Amino acid sequence: MKRKPPTISPEDSELFRDAIGDVRRIEAEPAAPARPGPPPEPRRLRIDEEEALRESRRAPADLALDAADLLSYCRPGLPERVFRQLKRGEYSIQDEIDLHHLRAADAEALLKQFLNAARRGHHPCVRIVHGKGLRSEGAPVLKSLVDRVLRHRGDVLAFASAPLNQGGSGAVLVLLDER
Repeated sequence: MKRKPPTISPEDSELFRDAIGDVRRIEAEPAAPARPGPPPEPRRLRIDEEEALRESRRAPADLALDAADLLSYCRPGLPERVFRQLKRGEYSIQDEIDLHHLRAADAEALLKQFLNAARRGHHPCVRIVHGKGLRSEGAPVLKSLVDRVLRHRGDVLAFASAPLNQGGSGAVLVLLDER
């Protein structure tokens, strides 16, 4: 049962006003706007990158590629039709990076930044030009680096050396997971 507030008579109200005297309204300062929280941190991406770095340091040296070797990888569960279309160059390339003439460390950092930006920009198919490594001593350095980095990333669904008209064994087409 809800109680009814007591009614105040006009005489009591007048007596109260006389007792407290003149009053003035105090304007309150507007509250400061709430400070936005930090942006979300893509933990899975960070974990994948750390795992890829650990794996790359343990990669055996005897897996060196040859200049003519074609790169190819397909994540388990990806339809074979999608992989065949990628290998034939049937997907529209939304972005491209050329790693020619870069040192391996610089190329790796730039490649990771490029892939992250491509994924954020909703570019599911990109081309990476790494060259054939004909001027490298021994195995092609950048080609091997690109192969290793792409195999260890969780957002790479598939990659394949580009068709001849798109760079052949000197470039790779990459299909990224947009999630």
